[in-house]
Amino acid sequence: DSITNPKIIDNKKEVKYYSDIIREENQRMNNQVESVLRMSLLDKHDLEFNMGEYDIHELISKAVSKIELLLRERNGKIDMKLDATQTVLQLDADHFTNAVLNLLDNAIKYSEDEPDIEIKSNDIPGGIRFSIRDKGMGMSREVTHRIFDKFYRKSSGNIHNIKGFGLGLSYVKAIIDTFGGSISVKSEQGKGSIFEISLPIQ
Repeated sequence: DSITNPKIIDNKKEVKYYSDIIREENQRMNNQVESVLRMSLLDKHDLEFNMGEYDIHELISKAVSKIELLLRERNGKIDMKLDATQTVLQLDADHFTNAVLNLLDNAIKYSEDEPDIEIKSNDIPGGIRFSIRDKGMGMSREVTHRIFDKFYRKSSGNIHNIKGFGLGLSYVKAIIDTFGGSISVKSEQGKGSIFEISLPIQ
């Protein structure tokens, strides 16, 4: 409607502005549809996995590179301290990368100020643990107990302005469970959140 406005349609700068909004919203809608489809396939146990040996540090770095544009738009930063030494695991590279992207996307979205994110990894007996910490708005204990439930979204405070269906973290948990790992969250309102993922070396 805005573009077809006679005052706008002949203004290339304005048309480009609204075209960019349409493009961003189309991408967001595509991502939401993909999330719904992925969860549907997970429920039916029809989601395909191409398991192989992959270096987890390389996959984390790949996810970070994909999120850099969004991070730059918010003047944010990511500090990586990847200290694990046994980093080759048996997993599906695409689903793992998507899971990390979901966590990074949340860390950016739920940061009211410029996102300040830290990713760490270290060795644990029989596996590897890595964490993603942000200094965003954080969550109450009640919310952390339900955050991995499908379609759950906190509805109080400013968080309701964040777009999404509440599928991201349930997908992440389902993928990590499939790899034989575990995911947990520690959070405090106003001080941010830290998601910890442990994965076995098989």
